[in-house]
Amino acid sequence: MPMTIILSEDVSNLGKVGDVVTVREGYGRNFLFPRGLAIAASTNNLKALEHTKALLASKRAKALKSAGEIAKKLADTSITLARKAGDDKLFGSVTTRDIADALAEQGYKIDRRGIHLETAIKNLGVYTVEVKLLADVSAKVKVYVVAA
Repeated sequence: MPMTIILSEDVSNLGKVGDVVTVREGYGRNFLFPRGLAIAASTNNLKALEHTKALLASKRAKALKSAGEIAKKLADTSITLARKAGDDKLFGSVTTRDIADALAEQGYKIDRRGIHLETAIKNLGVYTVEVKLLADVSAKVKVYVVAA
């Protein structure tokens, strides 16, 4: 017998936070409720959900605006990393943590998991690195890797 629930966390293959979905009773009662992933879709909970959605929408709009401004600033930013190298090859590699630390020195608080390297940086040169600020906002940063 199906039951209607409200997701309180993102659940893969089911929905995102705040979605009202219908699941089988056992799945909801035995898996989703005990883990705090969902709540029952009662009239009070649905009213609270509408209020919460309005608050989340305003928070997302503010976050999107600020992320857009930071993305514009990051697009004009370049960082230089000095590493030990021999014959244009680095001893080691440049990691996302190195890039995040260099951006932090310039005043940007970027989570290293939001930095996407297509391939490991193991040579001297200029690289373009994508930095994801939000799910749909990203910026490209120039990374200059020079010999120390």
